[in-house]
Amino acid sequence: MATRQKVWVKILTKEDKAGVASACERFIAEVLKPRFLPEDRPTDFNYPIDITGKWRGDRYSFFQRYRSGFPDNSGEEFDSAFARLDHVSGERFHLMWHRHTGQWLCLHANVTLAEALRLMETEELLRPN
Repeated sequence: MATRQKVWVKILTKEDKAGVASACERFIAEVLKPRFLPEDRPTDFNYPIDITGKWRGDRYSFFQRYRSGFPDNSGEEFDSAFARLDHVSGERFHLMWHRHTGQWLCLHANVTLAEALRLMETEELLRPN
C-alpha cells in the first residue's frame, strides 16, 4: 500500500506576488507589446488593443484584450487568455498554455520566473494570438 508523503509548500506573500507581477508587467511592456502589439489597427472584425496580466489566486494569467469591429457590437471589448504561471512552491512555477477549447495544459513544469518569461518569448504556443 502506498504511503502518503507530506509536502511543504511556501505560499506566496503579498510582497512575493507584487515582485512577480512587477517582473511580468515589465516583460509585457518591454517584450510582448512592442513585438505583438506595435500599433492599434482597427478592423471590421475583432482586433487586439492591449496585453495585460493579473493574479487569480496563486496563478498569474496573461491576457490579450480585443475590441470588436463588427457593426452589431462595435466597440465592445473582451479578454482572451494565452498563458499562465501556476505557483508550485518557492520560486517555481508551471508554465501553462491556454487551448482554444478552454483547457489549460502544462507545457513546462517547475521552472523559475526568469525561465518562464524566456520560454514565453521563444515558444510560439505561449505567444499572444
